[in-house]
Amino acid sequence: MNRELLDDLRAAYGGKVTERAGKATSPWKERVRARFLVRLREAGSTRLLEIGAGTGTHGAFFADQDLKVTCTDLSPEMVSHCQARGLQAQVMNLASLDFAPGAFDAVFAMNCLLHVPRTDLPGVLAGVARVLVAGGLFFWGQYGGHGHEGAWPEDHYEPKRFFSLLTDDDIRQFVSKHFELLSFEAITLDDRGGSHFQALTSRRG
Repeated sequence: MNRELLDDLRAAYGGKVTERAGKATSPWKERVRARFLVRLREAGSTRLLEIGAGTGTHGAFFADQDLKVTCTDLSPEMVSHCQARGLQAQVMNLASLDFAPGAFDAVFAMNCLLHVPRTDLPGVLAGVARVLVAGGLFFWGQYGGHGHEGAWPEDHYEPKRFFSLLTDDDIRQFVSKHFELLSFEAITLDDRGGSHFQALTSRRG
């Protein structure tokens, strides 16, 4: 991921901590992460990495379920907010995960990989696979359903954020290069202008 893209994302999200922290979690997101928690329980997973953790909403949920959670985010402001709520968190680019191989039993990625250009996505997913134990679980969720790459003209963030949205076929193909796909769900959303949410759970071989 090039430096300009990373700098723009860092600035865009760094200025929105208060706004994002004040948002309630959508009921459909609660259902998605609850289903992933069931998978974690069944697998005996205890060490969870959340990439693109933002204000730590999901990280806190999993920590409250007695999982050992590590949060990473590109934005120092977001990381500080995670730490203020008692989470273990550090500033890190999701394209360069600085952890030992097999350091985690599971990785959770909610609406962060949609900022990764298609050309960089295989390397990012390889990095996720590297930090997972064999058989480790990976949740990848993002908006999509149609192909789009570039800044979103109507975005109210400044700088406007880069998005790489994928078709359902594309996202399944990307994940299958490094993981065994366990489930895929397309969740229809009324407020996304024809897009839907793609929820994938997979397992490292």
